[in-house]
Amino acid sequence: MNTTNTGENLQIHTIETAPEKSKSLLEQSNKSNGFVPNLHGVLAEAPGLLEAYQNIHELFVNSSFNNDEITVVWQTINVEHECHYCVPAHTAIAKMMKVDDEITEALRNKTELPMQKLEALRKMTLSMVRNRGNVSKEEIQAFYNADFNQRHLLEIILGISQKTISNYTNHIAETPLDKGFEKYAWNK
Repeated sequence: MNTTNTGENLQIHTIETAPEKSKSLLEQSNKSNGFVPNLHGVLAEAPGLLEAYQNIHELFVNSSFNNDEITVVWQTINVEHECHYCVPAHTAIAKMMKVDDEITEALRNKTELPMQKLEALRKMTLSMVRNRGNVSKEEIQAFYNADFNQRHLLEIILGISQKTISNYTNHIAETPLDKGFEKYAWNK
């Protein structure tokens, strides 16, 4: 298979074209997803970045957040960063995770979430992103009052770390949507 050029001449690697240290990482992506997502193909150019992304992803999905909460963190960041690739990708992932469509649509459309606890998580995540972690004591207390704790607060940073890698990469690479994500295309 040939390598695809995209964006500022960034390549989307396949298992065959990837740098040697990325081949096994892309094989892992293929095994986990049934295909190599275009994002992973771009990240493969820098094996350490792909490995970091995959590791942070595993750590975040195994955090103390449930599927709805994971989706809230991911999509809040994706929408705030205006990531043309990750919003549709995480819409598809949310469906696989059996997250209610009402939650997904509210996140995609920047409208209030139907449950107060999830809305508190969205607000804290948004404040963390917009203020680069400089959130007020009052915001933290409101977050804790919504039945979250210090671990949750710190795990939002884990989610931000993962999404910063993917969102920024997709911006500079102009990563094309994978076929399975196209039906969830998103316009900011």
